[in-house]
Amino acid sequence: MVIRINRRRFLGYGMATAGTSMLLKACNANSNSLEVQSAPKPKPSGSDAGIRVGLLHSLSGTMAISETAVVDAERLAIEEINAAGGVLGKQLDVFEEDGGSDWPQFAAKAAKLIDVDRVATVFGCWTSASRKAVLPVFESRDHLLWYPVQYEGQECSQNIFYTGAAPNQQIEPAVEWLLENKGTRMFLVGSDYVFPRTANAIVREQLKEKGGEVVGEEYLPLGSTNVAAIVTAIQETFPQGGVIFNTLNGDSNVAFFRQLREAGLGPDTHPVMSVSIAEEEVRQIGVEYSIGHYAAWNYFQTVDTPRNSQWVSDFQARYGSDRVTTDPMEAAYIMVYLWKQAVEKAQTAYDIAAVRRAAIGQTFDAPEGPVTINANHHLKKAVRIGKVRPDGLFEIVYSDDPVEPKPWNDFVPTSKGFKCDWSDPSLGGKYRPEDIPDNT
Repeated sequence: MVIRINRRRFLGYGMATAGTSMLLKACNANSNSLEVQSAPKPKPSGSDAGIRVGLLHSLSGTMAISETAVVDAERLAIEEINAAGGVLGKQLDVFEEDGGSDWPQFAAKAAKLIDVDRVATVFGCWTSASRKAVLPVFESRDHLLWYPVQYEGQECSQNIFYTGAAPNQQIEPAVEWLLENKGTRMFLVGSDYVFPRTANAIVREQLKEKGGEVVGEEYLPLGSTNVAAIVTAIQETFPQGGVIFNTLNGDSNVAFFRQLREAGLGPDTHPVMSVSIAEEEVRQIGVEYSIGHYAAWNYFQTVDTPRNSQWVSDFQARYGSDRVTTDPMEAAYIMVYLWKQAVEKAQTAYDIAAVRRAAIGQTFDAPEGPVTINANHHLKKAVRIGKVRPDGLFEIVYSDDPVEPKPWNDFVPTSKGFKCDWSDPSLGGKYRPEDIPDNT
């Protein structure tokens, strides 16, 4: 089914559409109030048909707290592009699916977008569990996913462009800052899936090398709010205070920060450094529970540049002055434009290999600052650490110049020294420079 959204119905999604048409593909159970039409067969390349793109995020379930705002940012980019004439003279037709915070459902929806809806590319996922679930779908079909969220690294797929941070652009700088400013003994808290487990493995190795120590490590099932035992463990481990490194995702963060405060564990004595909490999550948790705690990202709404001020203004004009912008939203917004640029350079949207080749080297004046797609399909990005202010935004307490991404981690012995280079097929996703024969 193709769902055509007019101005009134866009408002139902929390947005006001002006002068732009968009087709929305959805299998959302809540979409029965929209006008439904039969889907046309994809027209041959070179016809007057629009270019089909897919959005695949959790619009329901525990991850909807974060992912619905990412979809808003992607929609904004698509609307802007369509209003400016589209891509290669064609409008973008959007086919949207709800992953439902369920990893097998993500895989099934990805297959549907590629096989049935015949999209040219997919913008999607948040959790690494969802990305890992869809990865075989994209690789087996030699298709293309644009992924907008920081992640644990240890992956470099030819079929994914990663526009969020690699660990050396977020996790590692956060740990280094904590060691220099807050303490050397850390309690690790995370959701029980691939990102927190792998991220914390990196943190353990980094602390070992830097003279720090992990004094506790606890995990919750994704979405669980049963945090009382973890808060008690932190109290017992750090009766006088200590550093907490947080990789919880979804609704678990709401319960965690509220119970920390109720237990009297405030940021002055028990500072929390989070790598999955941004401005939107602070709103959901409640500013009074998160004020004074920290987060590491590449972008905050408070980045003080004319480009960012304009983007925040445009976003709030579309969705409301009370809305906030976040790092994953910004990464989602810019990846749509980076794909557009690659398509225009390749002069095709549906030749996936040509688009991949054209994407490498693309640059964009992003709200966070200039970004560049490297040959390893990751972005060169700035690093920032922020402290939650009374207004729910972040005071930037640390920033660094753009950092080259390293998908294979140098603290973990099994990946140390490995590189990724998709500009040269003979090198590919994982190699060591010293293993490459010298033919000179």
